[in-house]
Amino acid sequence: MKRFALATASSLAVLASTSVMAEPQAEVLHWWTSGGEAKSVAVLQEEFAANGGTWTDMPVAGGGGDAAMTALRARVLSGNAPTAVQLKGPAIQEWYEEGVLADISNVAEAEGWDKVLPASIAAHMKCEGTWCAAPVNVHRVDWIWANADVLAANGIEMPTTWDEFNAAAEKLQAAGVIPLAHGGQAWQDATVFETVVLGLGGPEFYKKALVELDPEALTSDTMVKVFDQMRTLRGFVDENFSGRDWNLATAMVMNGEAAFQIMGDWAKGEFLAAGKEPGKDFLCASTPGDGYLYNVDSFAMFDVEGDDKRAGQELLAKLIVAPKFQEVFNLNKGSIPARTDVALDKFDMCAKISAEDMATSSENGSLLPSYAHGMALRGAQAGAITDVVTAHFNSDMSSQEAVQQLADAVANSY
Repeated sequence: MKRFALATASSLAVLASTSVMAEPQAEVLHWWTSGGEAKSVAVLQEEFAANGGTWTDMPVAGGGGDAAMTALRARVLSGNAPTAVQLKGPAIQEWYEEGVLADISNVAEAEGWDKVLPASIAAHMKCEGTWCAAPVNVHRVDWIWANADVLAANGIEMPTTWDEFNAAAEKLQAAGVIPLAHGGQAWQDATVFETVVLGLGGPEFYKKALVELDPEALTSDTMVKVFDQMRTLRGFVDENFSGRDWNLATAMVMNGEAAFQIMGDWAKGEFLAAGKEPGKDFLCASTPGDGYLYNVDSFAMFDVEGDDKRAGQELLAKLIVAPKFQEVFNLNKGSIPARTDVALDKFDMCAKISAEDMATSSENGSLLPSYAHGMALRGAQAGAITDVVTAHFNSDMSSQEAVQQLADAVANSY
């Protein structure tokens, strides 16, 4: 049984009047702690303060958000949930089912969110028809980033197939350059893996394997080839990769120590924060193959007591989806606005490529949720896949063995 229900018109009116009088308070739990991310969240803090709100920051380091989720569960279990929490995908629905999310439909309806958000993204923000989260952006996951000077010095173009990538990496390795900057963390392994699944299998195969969890796709010859490519990529990573944070891998590309990084466009936020220019200092291209893997950052509002906290939630939700914040935040973060009506004049070439590809993919059915970043699957199933991917990447496990373990792990995760 849910602990909250749709408010009547009269109770909404009371809430609105008390919210106006109350000073908005918001304790915000998030994991945006790297350079580009911290700069981005500071924009929201400033705008919240400019509108009379008091922001209490609760950053929990860790790019994948695992540590933040542990902290969140402890807070909710103790009956002291934060006002707003960085959450996304099926995790929003999981917390809703626990009966601990607030309904922010009054804000969403007043601001006309349904008219400015793509249907697929809006669907992630709704809980049984009510709005329970606010989208901040759309990140593309399937990107390759490269150091422009390193590629030019070695006569290498941005690869458009995995065979081209492998050939370029071998050439770089022979020249004493680390081909692939990578951090040996489970979510980073999963990020690379899903781009290979999309690239080698195509959008339909990706959907069958990593969204629908079809056993035939999981045990197919195509999936064997995916693990073969993962084994090849493992050979292009330096020996000190274990445990490295993603932004440190980005720094390796930035300083010319490594040539490529496969990472979502939050990596671009790091390049931009360091004053690097796309097309000149660094290059961007989608990973080989068709399709678009999205990762939408959003904030879910938790059920809290007190007019000041509820006023904080309403103000925060309104600001997050407002055109001004969508533009300024995403210019800093490296992503593109979740709203479709925000002009991209101030955005760089990589963002414009992303927006154009998203529109095309949305039309042809190849706009797909990222499994590695919590958009496609619930935690147990996603974790089961990632465990196998990481075990394979860090051992001499054969591709055939990995495929069998993958199918078994998924089957046992329900």
